[in-house]
Amino acid sequence: MKLRFAGTGDSAQVPCFGCDCPACQRARLLSCHRREPCCGEIELDGELILIDAGRMDLAARCERQRPAAILLTHYHADHVQGLLHLRWGRGESIPVYGPKDPQGCADLHRNPGILDFQPGLKPFRTLQLGRLEVTPLPLNHSKPTLGYAIEDGVNRLAWLCDTVGLPGATERFLSEWRPHGVVVDATHPDSYHSPNPESDDSPHPESHTTPRNHNNVAMALEIIERIQPSRAWLTHISHELDADFMATSRILPEGVELASDNLQILF
Repeated sequence: MKLRFAGTGDSAQVPCFGCDCPACQRARLLSCHRREPCCGEIELDGELILIDAGRMDLAARCERQRPAAILLTHYHADHVQGLLHLRWGRGESIPVYGPKDPQGCADLHRNPGILDFQPGLKPFRTLQLGRLEVTPLPLNHSKPTLGYAIEDGVNRLAWLCDTVGLPGATERFLSEWRPHGVVVDATHPDSYHSPNPESDDSPHPESHTTPRNHNNVAMALEIIERIQPSRAWLTHISHELDADFMATSRILPEGVELASDNLQILF
């Protein structure tokens, strides 16, 4: 099983439009520091499974290798906007799995095109995709949201984004399941203050004392500490977090790293 981080940013991405913080300035100069919307790719036995679909160049990526399936965590725009163009393609339909959310995003459900939206996944009920066993896990977010426990028969990977903390049932499942790798939402630095903490439409609807939609680094590390995977990657990263790491030279615990766009992991 191979994991590729196709995008590791939050909804504002890095660089953030109109921002001149050190992280955004660096990303404009060095493309390796850019962050597209958070999404991933799993490859096994020559088949491609997408986790979320927020990249606006998704159709071009799918022309190189047509996905066998798409797993959606939720229907916020930065996780599904690439589907708005992809759906008008040609050829065989592509199954799309995700949480039950009648509102969806825009008119994707009414006009799916080549996208074959499956009935909403039920938490903890395993889905078989080729040799992959995929178990949906409830997460804490402002829309119905699922993480995924993904197993290829040998290796186990948990994808936990977008979330603030974990529901008790999800954490109990992961503690017993014992993933080898964990990808977890760590959007904000620990001292982050939202410019608009009351709005769920803001990409960062929380303050540093009462997070509502996304983890800060300390919360993400607490989740990792409790689950105890061999390796972990922080994702859904904001430009504020990148700037904080640049300013503080923060060192993460052994086995934990900030994910970056195009990072590939072989299990």
